[in-house]
Amino acid sequence: MHCHCSICRKTAGGGGYAINLGADATTLKVRGKKHLAIYHAVMREPGKRATRSPAERHFCSLCGSALWLWDPRWPELVHPHASAIDTPLPRPPEVVEAALAYVAPWVDVPDGAGHVHCQKWPDESLADWHRRHGLFSGKD
Repeated sequence: MHCHCSICRKTAGGGGYAINLGADATTLKVRGKKHLAIYHAVMREPGKRATRSPAERHFCSLCGSALWLWDPRWPELVHPHASAIDTPLPRPPEVVEAALAYVAPWVDVPDGAGHVHCQKWPDESLADWHRRHGLFSGKD
């Protein structure tokens, strides 16, 4: 998923979005934990009081690289940024361009075959997306 929200764009998106994956949180292995830092974004919506997101955006305190997001509302999941993974990743059969209502005007959003556009968030969960494409490897 390419997330075009302002938080992902500002905290991790050199191209105007973060590339997020979904994984089983129990599989996360981290070396160099002493260099981890966590950022909780402030959510600002027109007409609403600003709130602090419970989601933890983990990043390297040495180089600033975005690493993963973990949210206590879904403790079984972890969302690593593809750019933080050192092993080869397969090319996805489809990319969800999410949060397009928040896309920066300078971002050239990919279009055409293989790109699904969502103004906010997709109705389909990450797990269901993986099931639909025959890529689900979790517990059912």
